Amino acid sequence: MSYQALYRVFRPQCFAEIVGQEAIVKTLKQAIIQGKTSHAYLFTGPRGTGKTSIARIFAKAINCRQSKNGEPCNQCESCVAITKGSFEDVLEVDAASNNGVEEIRNIRETVKYSPLLADYKVYIIDEVHMLSTNAFNALLKTLEEPPERVIFILATTEVCKVLPTILSRTQRFDFKRIGNEEIVFHLEKILQELSIEYEKAALCVLARVAEGGIRDALSLLDQAISYAGNFLSLEDVLVITGSLTTEALDQYLSACFSGNVVKSLEFLTEILAQGKEAKRFLEDLIRYHRDLLMFQQVPRIVIEKTNTITDAFQQLAKDVTMEQIYSNIKCLNEAEQEIRFGGSAGIYLEIVTIKLATYSQSSFDMEEKLEVCHKNELSILCEELNQLKETVARLQDEKGSAENTEKSLLKKDFVVSDGVYKNPIEEIHQVLFSATKENLHSLKEVWDDLLASLDARQRAMMKASEPVAANSAQMVVSYDYDILAIKASQDEVLKQAVGDFLNKTIGFSPDLVIVTSSQWPNLRHEFIERNREKLQSGNIEEDEGESASLVKSVPKVISENVEIVEEAVHLFGEDFVKVIEGDR
Repeated sequence: MSYQALYRVFRPQCFAEIVGQEAIVKTLKQAIIQGKTSHAYLFTGPRGTGKTSIARIFAKAINCRQSKNGEPCNQCESCVAITKGSFEDVLEVDAASNNGVEEIRNIRETVKYSPLLADYKVYIIDEVHMLSTNAFNALLKTLEEPPERVIFILATTEVCKVLPTILSRTQRFDFKRIGNEEIVFHLEKILQELSIEYEKAALCVLARVAEGGIRDALSLLDQAISYAGNFLSLEDVLVITGSLTTEALDQYLSACFSGNVVKSLEFLTEILAQGKEAKRFLEDLIRYHRDLLMFQQVPRIVIEKTNTITDAFQQLAKDVTMEQIYSNIKCLNEAEQEIRFGGSAGIYLEIVTIKLATYSQSSFDMEEKLEVCHKNELSILCEELNQLKETVARLQDEKGSAENTEKSLLKKDFVVSDGVYKNPIEEIHQVLFSATKENLHSLKEVWDDLLASLDARQRAMMKASEPVAANSAQMVVSYDYDILAIKASQDEVLKQAVGDFLNKTIGFSPDLVIVTSSQWPNLRHEFIERNREKLQSGNIEEDEGESASLVKSVPKVISENVEIVEEAVHLFGEDFVKVIEGDR
């Protein structure tokens, strides 16, 4: 007898032998036991996951007179005939080669006749998505009004190509990819039955390359046995599948992560000289990076999955940052796409090797450098804040009262009480009387440049601030935290640096007036309420001085029922004014 491939020899003959589709198997068995089978089923999923095998087992079980718990006996005449493919009441149609209207019309003609030997006539149409639109329409009528004791099982790997009208008339079962652990366990059983010794790491590689398909795994195993004989080693499987050894990946990526471009290219040349496929090489690299990332978070999972954790791998997992891994994976994915649609794979691999090594040498790209810079600034700021807290605590201990602490921290620009910044209300109001939208916009336009011009400590302090009002002599700057407001009000060097920069860029250098962001809306509202009558009536005394000059410019004809929105916009800008209808 001629040799049969392993996937044919070990094709499942009952539901219990199906690997990895427990939910589907249970549903179909219960339907058979309870006598609630449907007239049409749709099996969809990746190749080699058991669609046609389950269809044949279902056809046997539904027609088996000695069926137990939904399982076929595989001994009666109908079971044996279906297994051999010679049973007249179970017809298999390959839609890839029989996709025309005539073939479907033949099925419509034969479906009218009752089963000859079995209880049910079963039609298994494989790759049903290959049918033409006219063929689908011809099949549709039969699915709508099927004759008694006829069951259709449609199988496809591309369910998106099946017409919705067909989908709506079938029970759909989605087959999943089979897990690597389940594939390895199944391969072990087969090798033990064949009395062939093996390395488990070799089976792990076969399962990974099969990508969830049990038929592909058996085909690869068949090929590996033919190559290796009675002992299946990891090296043999790597040769068969075109994959790389873990040691080769260790050497190549160690050179890349160390920034050694020359050595990285030398290892790449050796790998390509062995005839390794570019696509498989990139897949191995991406998987390696995935394992590094997983090992950094949950080492146990990687150890259980791969069984090939080397010392070099563990060292890389300690040395390499997550940012480097993410960047490399992105680079490898891009190279995979370029090779798929581009020309010479070797050229693209050389380019990606240089990218990996160059990135590792520079450590971080521009974005990451900025992030590190910001972290350093925050660290400096935290250090300054800690020093200030220590100073306050020491002064409290020495003086014995909050009053002495307030005096020790008091400066001309601010007041502190129990560590809370006291806003200079009158000074803020004075700025608001002569503040203009133009001055504020001038400040905002150069604010980012101002931050960039300061040193790390000053920039860290000013990052938590923003200008909210300004005239030609002063500007109100809002701070998010009281402690930063206190620190900024004390820092004469910072004020001088801000003034010098603004004088160079916008032609005037307003003094800093510090306000906390939590109190700024209240102070702004208080200013408007305090000066409401003056702003609405325009009655301003001549002796009120220069601070009233802006108020005088407000039009006197203002309705009594209209809020002074225009004046608020003029003072604070449109971004800071919101009109709320209703009671105050």
